[in-house]
Amino acid sequence: MAAHMSRLRGWSRAQRFGIAVCRQYSSGSAYPCVSLSTPLPGIPKPVFASVDGHEKYETKITTLENGLKVASQNKFGQFCTVGILVNSGSRHEAKYPSGIAHFLEKLSFSSTAQFESKDEILLTLEKHGGICDCQTSRDTTMYAVSAEVKGLDTVVNLLSDAVLQPRLLDEEIEMTRMAVRFELEDLNMRPDPEPLLTEMIHAAAYRGNTVGLPRFCPPENVEKIDRKLLHKYLQSYYCPQRMVLAGVGIEHEQLVQCARKYLLNVKPVWGVSTPANVDKSVAQYTGGIVKMVKDMSDVSLGPTPIPELTHIMIGLESCSFLVDDFIPFAVLNMMMGGGGSFSAGGPGKGMFTRLYLNVLNRHHWMYNATSYHHSYEDSGLLCIHASADPRQVREMVEIITREFIQMTGTAGEMELERAKTQLKSMLMMNLESRPVIFEDVGRQVLATGKRKLPHELCELISNVTASDVKRVTMKMLRSKPAVAALGDLSELPSYEDIQAALSSKDGRLPRIYRLFR
Repeated sequence: MAAHMSRLRGWSRAQRFGIAVCRQYSSGSAYPCVSLSTPLPGIPKPVFASVDGHEKYETKITTLENGLKVASQNKFGQFCTVGILVNSGSRHEAKYPSGIAHFLEKLSFSSTAQFESKDEILLTLEKHGGICDCQTSRDTTMYAVSAEVKGLDTVVNLLSDAVLQPRLLDEEIEMTRMAVRFELEDLNMRPDPEPLLTEMIHAAAYRGNTVGLPRFCPPENVEKIDRKLLHKYLQSYYCPQRMVLAGVGIEHEQLVQCARKYLLNVKPVWGVSTPANVDKSVAQYTGGIVKMVKDMSDVSLGPTPIPELTHIMIGLESCSFLVDDFIPFAVLNMMMGGGGSFSAGGPGKGMFTRLYLNVLNRHHWMYNATSYHHSYEDSGLLCIHASADPRQVREMVEIITREFIQMTGTAGEMELERAKTQLKSMLMMNLESRPVIFEDVGRQVLATGKRKLPHELCELISNVTASDVKRVTMKMLRSKPAVAALGDLSELPSYEDIQAALSSKDGRLPRIYRLFR
């Protein structure tokens, strides 16, 4: 301390109080004597990023003369995500062999009128640091590209060509058949049964209609799908009125300009669109059961094999994402939460959700209990997936039916607030990602013609009350259950027993008495 004080005594008053001091270079010449708060001579004034009211973060939407919507969201950065979303998916295949959307996903970004091959497309994107992807769901097909903002013109040109001018060559279709067969084989062999169970629960809930139609191409349809059939489908569904060009990280006027240049007067390779042939069926919830008896004993062998499990998914009809009740259902789904028995704990991991507290923490033999909420423009499905040893299937089913019945109880204030806070934080964290913002913008504009901003959704979540959650649960429990079961099903209760449990006051299965075990 004494040494420090003596050093300070040797300094001048200006040095001690941080006042600008003229110091010398090693050459002997003096530094310019300038205060740090004074702008340096000859240096341009810095321009700082600022937010000027709503216009900086609101989604801008323009509808072109041919009906195509252009939507954009400004976001700081030198990269952008741009894509075309089409109101087309497996739910629209009622008049066609199932699997067309699956084929189109695999055929995406192959050779087009301008590009000889997929490699040429990838090389073009590489010049702008870009990547491309196509994903199909039950109701939407999404072609997306992430690249440098400077390459926007090239990106929109490429997207237009990939969506409206694909060649669909015989060798490309044959390669797609091989890829589809491999994916179907992999679906039945993978240790994670969730994609297969999701497919089964939709088939049970919406038997033979709209979102209940298979998302993956059935094996018997692989050879049936050819260029002629694909063109016939594309003619009906790939028309401008059913498309949105969405972009994140670019100026709206620039995107509109590119859309007019490459998407306004373009004749598709399949000829004139015939939107009159579009299937406008509304989802009909039927309820029911889909079972698949399967030997799960050798799903994952090795030094730490997964034990043989039976997987059950029980679902009830919720609501469309277009109605007000969608938000209380989202809060209810978050309140149920759940996960696997090996999930690591910690803040925000959902360890205080009902399926952890009431199920996984109390019944050590259960390997998984997770809540899912699937929502579409005309219906929805809230379901719980559980897995356990085949000998304890009956007990597992009863635990899940009791959880459904207990949803009708009034939620505690702390429990409800925690679920709402978790839902808001999940929403905001997901919307940090540019591709997620792109998908959110595209899907909302495609479905409703506008976009609800994150702060509006957070306000709606905050307004959900315990009575709202109770009301939507009571309404949900009036529907017939949908059940998907996979594995050894020798101990599975009958569908009638599951239905009776969900209609009872306590959720218990009817007692069965056996003379011999």
